[in-house]
Amino acid sequence: MAGAAYAVDRTLAALADPTRRRVVDLLAEKPRAAGELARETGISAPAMSRHLKTLRASGLVEESHPEFDARVRIYALRPEPMVHLLRWLEESERLWSAQLLAFKAHLEKDAKGARAE
Repeated sequence: MAGAAYAVDRTLAALADPTRRRVVDLLAEKPRAAGELARETGISAPAMSRHLKTLRASGLVEESHPEFDARVRIYALRPEPMVHLLRWLEESERLWSAQLLAFKAHLEKDAKGARAE
């Protein structure tokens, strides 16, 4: 479980930046070259390189090189980190739902007791 928690931490840290979230949104549409991502987000190539490094380190994106030009890097999303994040969110939702149901039951019990008095 510690490995999954670490994966969620890395994913959330990478997604904390709005530019990186925009990159993830763009890559959800289709894989793209770094230059295209820089143009779409309106940031410099060096800044995009730093964001892509963070996204690669988190495992959210992977890079490949097309056969026609090894100098070009194409970035694509990896589904695994989002799967870990979704599982964590589902578990959190179950926990909070159970807590809220218990709280509701407690309040209803107190309300019935107050009416009986």
